[in-house]
Amino acid sequence: MSFLEVVRFALRGLSANKLRSALTMLGILIGVAAVILLVAVGNGSARAISDRIEALGTNTITVMSTGRGGSSSTAITKAMADALVDPELAPDVRSVSPVVSASATLTYEGTDHDVTSFVGTTPGWFTASNTPVGRGAAFTADDEAQGRRVVVIGQTVAEELFPGLDPIDQQVTVGGALFTVVGVLDEKSSTGFQDANDTAIAPLTAVRQVLTGYGSLTSILVEAAAPDRVDAVQAQVSVILNQKMDVADGSTTTPYRIQNASQLLETQTETADTFTTLLGAVAAISLLVGGIGITNIMLVTVTERTREIGIRKALGAPRRTILTQFLIEATLLSVLGGALGVAAALIGSSFEIVGVEPVIVPSSVGLALGVSIAIGLFFGGLPAARAARLRPIDALRYE
Repeated sequence: MSFLEVVRFALRGLSANKLRSALTMLGILIGVAAVILLVAVGNGSARAISDRIEALGTNTITVMSTGRGGSSSTAITKAMADALVDPELAPDVRSVSPVVSASATLTYEGTDHDVTSFVGTTPGWFTASNTPVGRGAAFTADDEAQGRRVVVIGQTVAEELFPGLDPIDQQVTVGGALFTVVGVLDEKSSTGFQDANDTAIAPLTAVRQVLTGYGSLTSILVEAAAPDRVDAVQAQVSVILNQKMDVADGSTTTPYRIQNASQLLETQTETADTFTTLLGAVAAISLLVGGIGITNIMLVTVTERTREIGIRKALGAPRRTILTQFLIEATLLSVLGGALGVAAALIGSSFEIVGVEPVIVPSSVGLALGVSIAIGLFFGGLPAARAARLRPIDALRYE
């Protein structure tokens, strides 16, 4: 008997009980789709977070207060930010942007919009944080020095307050003061948990006058002259801050924390890879369940077709042919279920899942499909071997 005839017999066997075959393929379909989609969700989440980190610029560091340490004051001040612009003590620093941040409500002609991040800073912040202005223009150093009440808004703010209107040169009320919109930021990707476009940026002086007062800064964004000089800048900034905050030499506790964007990106990548692997491993359990389903279905099939097997063996069908037929039946269930699972995963990836846009990993598709085929061969092996071992006389006597 040729291989094509064996395949024809296997297809006939599967079609003899369509509902049972469909349910078995459904288990494989769910397993394959779950593996591909969960890995895609993990990869999409990791990519979104990486984009956010890279958007900050991998040649920057951020200084924030920890509220503890061996100094008399733990506040990060404007004077400390100014001290970091020192060509002798910090030759690798390109720019320093002091930052204050507060939540605020923007109002335009009776329409209110709450912004969780109303930032006050200097013009250099736009370049250092890789936040370009799409329409209009950023405020200038003179605007900051004079405390002019001008603001650059994000895309979400523009859509909420000015639907169908050009927001440039419009005035919004913030904290009881009027701010003139001079620019709109380019759209940024979001993680799904926080809208990166729901923000507003204004001169530091104006924000301190209207919202935050003249106390401590929220953070200081320091831009290195080159990506390979970030570690050097971090060391130079630490020396200056230790002097300003009276931190003892050799102290392991400081009243500030330095966040290195490149180190953060590296750590996040490692964490995301672990998270994605874990999601794939959890989803793979459903594939194992599908394999057990194949074993059960094929055992039932062998039992139901015992007399058929006896007749075929009595007519001279070799053990290899019987074994091959049932292995092909089990493998076909896995292949068809796996193919349908891949199709379902590709369709599902076009929708957001828990606020994350899935990003399909090609290797996960091949791996999930390959594992589903291997599961068909492995879990179909026991029923196939049982069928091949049946003695013709025992099979013919089976009721």
